[in-house]
Amino acid sequence: MFLALLVSAVVVALVVIGLFVFGLRRRLIQRSGGTFDCSLRWNVPEESDPSGKGWVYGVARYSGDRIAWFRVFSYAPRPRRLLERSGIEVLARRMPEGEEELALLSDSVILGCLHHGTRLELAMSEDALTGFLAWLEAAPPGQRVNVA
Repeated sequence: MFLALLVSAVVVALVVIGLFVFGLRRRLIQRSGGTFDCSLRWNVPEESDPSGKGWVYGVARYSGDRIAWFRVFSYAPRPRRLLERSGIEVLARRMPEGEEELALLSDSVILGCLHHGTRLELAMSEDALTGFLAWLEAAPPGQRVNVA
């Protein structure tokens, strides 16, 4: 009986500590500002896939001429992807279709992009999209930025 209570207490403590670390990590990512919720789908096929597969929920942070993208459900202190402003080419903009509506946040807009030859899609709110496109267009003189 005592052993069962001890094991239960340890499991509950580990779950609470794990949740605390998730929250602390997100707080540290957001501490420097310039963050927005952004789902990512990497290596997307050319034709649209409304199945909702491949989307990963994350937080993106502006960092100079790059965007650092962090997975939300991860303990890694480093970003999972770094997107360089000079390497991003915007191809299309669309609303979620089919099962994508369930996989993404409710007010998401999907932006199809090409990053150094890799097709990807970013899903973010309309406000975040406005800021993202403004950031892309605010490239220093001499940098080529393609926004459709």
